[in-house]
Amino acid sequence: MDVIVMAGGRGTRLGMGEKPCVQLLGFPLISYVIDALEKAENIDNIYVAVSQATPNTEIYVSNQYQGRVNVIETAGGDYVGDMIYAVENAGIKEPVMIIMSDLALITPELIDKIVDEYRECNKPALSVHVPISVCKNLGIRPDTVFHRDGNLIVPTGVNILDGKYIKQEQDDYNLIMDYPELALNINTANDLERCKNKLMERSGQSSK
Repeated sequence: MDVIVMAGGRGTRLGMGEKPCVQLLGFPLISYVIDALEKAENIDNIYVAVSQATPNTEIYVSNQYQGRVNVIETAGGDYVGDMIYAVENAGIKEPVMIIMSDLALITPELIDKIVDEYRECNKPALSVHVPISVCKNLGIRPDTVFHRDGNLIVPTGVNILDGKYIKQEQDDYNLIMDYPELALNINTANDLERCKNKLMERSGQSSK
């Protein structure tokens, strides 16, 4: 499955310049997402959607992943419009994963699991959510919350859509996954610190 990494937003809430290029333990946020995608068995071609708001992101990706990752320049400012443009520009007519560039804790194993779940759900689209309890345990206050079957769930910024019908509304399967790695996207300095601590825990280092 091909994937579009959405990296054209202004990221004004974080206030640290281009969000995909914000440094986390010496590496830009977007590198964590791309590196995980490259290691995932279910991912084929990787595209990064940038805009005029993220010129340094375009330079970084073009240099660091030359020949391995394709960069697509979108108009910027309209997430859905940019996503549609990127899918069409890439010529993707099959199911495609759409992922945010600030999910720095994402792992190859989770990416593969999401694709496997999509292949089993028998619907053209899939959206990944976490229970609100995952956000609460991390100390995160989510911007968007949905009610599903009596439960509160939070969208993660990972979706799969059928590229052939990218301009149409698609019947969507809500995949609910109890993983903090999917809940922690970077919108504030506190989010960045939480992410840093989680990565250091993962590598067995102390955050002190």
